[in-house]
Amino acid sequence: MEVHRRPRGYVGQNHETVGSDILAVLKALHVPENSLGKVLAEKLKQVQPTKWYPIGMLLESFEALDAKLGTYALRSVGWQIFKLSHAENIGKVASSARDFVYGIDSMYHHANRGQNIGGWVVTRFDPGLAELEKTTPHHCVVEEGILQEALRTIGVKAEIEQTQCLRRGDLVCHFRITSQVVGERWSGKNSG
Repeated sequence: MEVHRRPRGYVGQNHETVGSDILAVLKALHVPENSLGKVLAEKLKQVQPTKWYPIGMLLESFEALDAKLGTYALRSVGWQIFKLSHAENIGKVASSARDFVYGIDSMYHHANRGQNIGGWVVTRFDPGLAELEKTTPHHCVVEEGILQEALRTIGVKAEIEQTQCLRRGDLVCHFRITSQVVGERWSGKNSG
């Protein structure tokens, strides 16, 4: 599957994703064949967690889930992607929302490779508020799930909304994260 909705700046030359991200789709579903169809479900079952695969394989799964099950299933896939591909390392590098927000681009590039594959930019970070711009081809509801689970993992309860969305015709997705947490858990030990 080719990337049809391209965010600003995304070219996606040789864009590949790690197998654990693809396998998260299967893990989030009780009966993958019912949600993805037999052919796609069988194709995903052949994926190895540490090998690299064309991004289209993952994006095709997202589109199938969106059409069949909608928002909750996609958010659940985001939770699973974070748990399978990133949770183990987050504790080593992030102890606050600031650490995670400023590290999400590195996390994305750890699980995706290629040229001009987009990424994440922090556009604002204040006590209890962060805003990020996303130029990846991944379904934005899946990304909400990743953000939610990562923040939950470091002990930050937060609300996430999109103020711009590629799927609504914008050139990028823009996320606004708000939280009642404003102290060290939000901003880190060495910030003022």
